[in-house]
Amino acid sequence: MLNLTPHAITVRLPDGTDRTYPPPSGTVARVVMEEDVVFYLREVPVIRREPGEVVGLPADGAPCLVSAMVLDVLRGAGHAALNIYAPDTGPTAIRNEQGHIVAVTRLVAV
Repeated sequence: MLNLTPHAITVRLPDGTDRTYPPPSGTVARVVMEEDVVFYLREVPVIRREPGEVVGLPADGAPCLVSAMVLDVLRGAGHAALNIYAPDTGPTAIRNEQGHIVAVTRLVAV
């Protein structure tokens, strides 16, 4: 599976072993954000951001891991891609003493 996030993703399998997907060199799927200045607060511009298109996905439909933000935008746009997943960082994620995620046990589909 192709990892299109900027960091390694470790999945803890049911038997307790870890499978780590390193990030690819130079390819990250991301959401292009549209920005508009909506007003000024004491001369400081205040903007509103809206998600635009997703870029960086493989053209061949290969299975890939993306960030939750990318997955949410694809879902909101009505994509039914079967090969795009994000790590499940919810309550089943495995965290260290500082609360940082060290592994996930599940993936989220579009």
